Parts: sequence; C-alpha cells; structure tokens
Amino acid sequence: MTRTPQAGTGSAADDDPPSLADADLLRTPPATPRGVRTRAALVAAARVVFERAGYLDARLVDITAEARCSSGTFYTYFASKEEIFAAVLEVSQDDMMHPGTEHVPDDGDPVAVIEASTRAYFEAYERNAKLMELLEQVAAIDIRFRRLRRNRADAFVRRNARSIAGLQRRGLADSGVDPVVASLALSGMISRLAFTHFVVEPSLGEPPTWSSDQLVHAATRLWVNALRLD
Repeated sequence: MTRTPQAGTGSAADDDPPSLADADLLRTPPATPRGVRTRAALVAAARVVFERAGYLDARLVDITAEARCSSGTFYTYFASKEEIFAAVLEVSQDDMMHPGTEHVPDDGDPVAVIEASTRAYFEAYERNAKLMELLEQVAAIDIRFRRLRRNRADAFVRRNARSIAGLQRRGLADSGVDPVVASLALSGMISRLAFTHFVVEPSLGEPPTWSSDQLVHAATRLWVNALRLD
C-alpha cells in the first residue's frame, strides 16, 4: 500500500519529526556523572570514526582507540556497532533540524520565510555533510533505518504541505497544485541539491560549483516560481 502524507490534518505538533535513532537500540543512560562522560566520549569518537571510514568499514577497535578506552569499557555501554550508531544519531539529529516553512504569519512575507528556511537547511546540511552521507549509506543496507528516515522525511513534507495549503487559502499560491505533491517535489529538489553540493562534489575532490548565496537564491526562486508566489 502506498502512503500519502496528508496536508491540513492534525496539528503541527503531530508532525514533529520522529527520531532517526531506533529506540530498540538505545539503552538507559548511565546513572553516574562518570558514566555519562565516558558514554559521551565513546559516542563522539564513534561519529569521528563513522565519518572517516564509512559505516561498513568502521570497526569497534577504531572507536575505542579514538576514545582512548578499552573494548571492555565499550561493551559496558554498547553491545554493537548498530547500537552506538543509533546513539550518534540520537545526539546529532537536533543539529540537523531546520525550521521548514510551516510558520508563515498571516501578514508575513512568504518569500522571506522560504529564503530563511532554505538558508537554514543548507547551513545545517553543510555542518553535518559527513553524517548526511552516512545516512545514505545505512539507509541503503538497513530496511529498518530506511523506514525511520522515511518517516522523519514525511514529517517535514507534511508541515511544508500545510504551509503551502495555507498560502493557497490566502490566495497567495497557485491553487491548482496539490500541496502534498508540491511539497514532495520541492523538498526532494532541495535535498538532492544539498547532497550533490555538500557530499558528492567534495567526495570527488571538486571545488564548490556554487556559493552558498547562489544556492539559496536559486532554490528560493524555484520554490517561489513553482508556487506562483508574487
């Protein structure tokens, strides 16, 4: 059965992006300050190793070496590479958040909101480019993670679709386009543009094709033109 995210149903709170971290892989946090510090050091080291080696080639021995601890210490807090990857995502995912376009005040300038949201998205993507590349790798091999990532993306699609529907009701956007389909298409365009610019080109050793301002300007104009905003 094909799922279709619905615009205009539920509240904004209902569309809070779900966690990328598989709850079944997360243990109860340590009870002592020392345990909290040790676990945090392992998680930070794991992110370094995952981003350096890739998910498949990352080894637990590399993580413990980066954290300067023993394998016994590792197994006190995590049972596997899958568990510590989930912990990395739990810690990092908030920094990957972006405001979206859901909060367009009735008297606000929707173009300015789209531009600010687009810029925030690109800035968050650039900060976490290596991690975003990892998400692509893991989603390709792990069906459970693929579902988690899709569910999170759906939440962003729904809230942007709700914003588009609001602009249509105000007579500011093209009423002949389905807001969910428009959100899917435009969100996918922005996501792929960011992946190409911040992940693919650097991985090939190529200099940036465009400046950040050029990316933001072009992406904003495409949103505006697609919705026929004035």
